[in-house]
Amino acid sequence: MPGSDVGIDIEVIYRRWYGVFSTGVFPYDDVTWQYPPAAALAVLSPGLLPFLDYAHAFFLVCFAADAAILGMLLYAVRNGRRSARGVWVWVLGVPLLGPIVYARYDVMVTAVAVAGLLALGRRTRLAGALAGFGALLKVWPVLLLAGVPRGARTRSAWSSALVTGVVLLMLFAAAMPGALAFLTFQRDRGTEVESLGSMVFHLARHFGWHGRARLHYGSVEFLGRHVHAVSALALGLSLVAFGWLLLWRLRARRFEECTPSDAAFTAVLLFTTTSRVISPQYVVWLIGLAAVCATVRSTRQGLPIVLVLLAAPLTQLEFPIWFRHVIASDMLGVATLTLRNALLVVATVVACRRLWRATVSVPPSVAGEPEPPAERASELVSG
Repeated sequence: MPGSDVGIDIEVIYRRWYGVFSTGVFPYDDVTWQYPPAAALAVLSPGLLPFLDYAHAFFLVCFAADAAILGMLLYAVRNGRRSARGVWVWVLGVPLLGPIVYARYDVMVTAVAVAGLLALGRRTRLAGALAGFGALLKVWPVLLLAGVPRGARTRSAWSSALVTGVVLLMLFAAAMPGALAFLTFQRDRGTEVESLGSMVFHLARHFGWHGRARLHYGSVEFLGRHVHAVSALALGLSLVAFGWLLLWRLRARRFEECTPSDAAFTAVLLFTTTSRVISPQYVVWLIGLAAVCATVRSTRQGLPIVLVLLAAPLTQLEFPIWFRHVIASDMLGVATLTLRNALLVVATVVACRRLWRATVSVPPSVAGEPEPPAERASELVSG
């Protein structure tokens, strides 16, 4: 591919981590290590193919994860109860996003998330365990459980996720020093040049702002005046997103077959869009969850899914093809990034609105709740 080298993280960073993990410790003095402890398993996975170079083995493991997702989706739609549109979302979404899918370990995390979300319908304990394991790979899979129907299924899924997460975390902490070092490095991250908040500085550069775009904490971030304020604002938006999700959960009255996957997709959209870092590989998560949503015939997320698919090729344009234009904040880079981020914002707003309307803004009788006595009395009188 033209533009930036998508494989440099594998060749340099992942390979270096592999060497550190092989000694039995986490890279706790490396600020680029910003991942939960189970991510070590993804970095070590190319060791399963010792007859290959590390990068080649890593690509093959990613290919296996891609194939596993495709296989799970095909299995889910085999009897016709689910729609094959979900399979096509994945088949089209991967090439639209480009080689970044195989150049980061996010496709492995997405495979775990897809398995968990597909299992939610019948095997809630397994789904919870997969969500807990996924959270120790890259945190966001815990959001898969946002839309589990209330009652026994919620208790089963969340307790399974909690037990799995705690047990694995304790095992990593006991076996390998530095298991929690990622918390400090993640806290200190700034505003990455592809995030929503970065648009302020891309535009400000054309009006005299003298900040710089430099490699910092493992990604290209803006450095200069007011960056900390924008980073704090992004964290604030993430808290608002969490508050909205919690309010939705408390207010939701109607849980349909599509609700768990629609809620998971919406939750991940929320936290992706408000993040200080919208790296290209984040879109892999969205495509995977969108594919599961699309397999459910009653999904309300059709338009957001299309918007995410439209954002995928723009993401490939901004990285790796035109990344130097993004770093330079020139017209081509800013226009591409603005359009990509705008699509994600619109997808997030529409997804939230549709989820709310389908589960909260429904008449009591439709939601399965008894109508208020006054309304029943009025109907009897009028009858």
